[in-house]
Amino acid sequence: MAAVSQNLTFDRIADHVARDRLMVLGALHEKGDTVLLLGPGKGFWAMFRTQPEFQDGGPDPMDRWSERVITGIAQTLDAEALFPFGGPPYQPFLRWALSSGHAWSSPVGMLVHATAGMMVSFRGALRVSGEIALPPAPTASPCESCETKPCTTACPVDALSDAHFYKVDACHAYLDTLPGAICMKGGCLVRRACPISQSFVRDPAQSAFHMGYFHPS
Repeated sequence: MAAVSQNLTFDRIADHVARDRLMVLGALHEKGDTVLLLGPGKGFWAMFRTQPEFQDGGPDPMDRWSERVITGIAQTLDAEALFPFGGPPYQPFLRWALSSGHAWSSPVGMLVHATAGMMVSFRGALRVSGEIALPPAPTASPCESCETKPCTTACPVDALSDAHFYKVDACHAYLDTLPGAICMKGGCLVRRACPISQSFVRDPAQSAFHMGYFHPS
């Protein structure tokens, strides 16, 4: 087993990234290293709105913020910064998430996270040399104990009725309608229907920001 950089611990890394309103959404050991997945945490949107990338009118403000901030964190912790954008090739964030034991495929195919529900998103990751001791992962997907599975009936056009096939055209067509404004302003109804999503507070303006990139007007 390789030596861990600077004797880092999981808690030290989690505390460090929390300064920038990020949280560790999963971690795994891979080829003797530790990969820690980072996503928005409590207070992220209020903080992000004050950042130069959000205010300068340039393209892709959240990606630019993520690259600047997570690269800085990586330098401080003697780690490597990795991002879900900037490819191809792209880093395997979906595989990492599933392998971390903190995320699963939901009944509609979307990723569901133990804490963030279907509101899970990743801004980057840290690869640390050596295998850091990790907290235990949940033993089962929360979907297994979800009796009503509201995600399966939340979409007005059944764009996710088949977990293996996302009806992209139907989704975009609905977003162009007046009723579709509810998704544009607050985020996908399927993602919001997840009981865990509802307990993971996200500012609707943050969801609207991402929907604007998914479905530009």
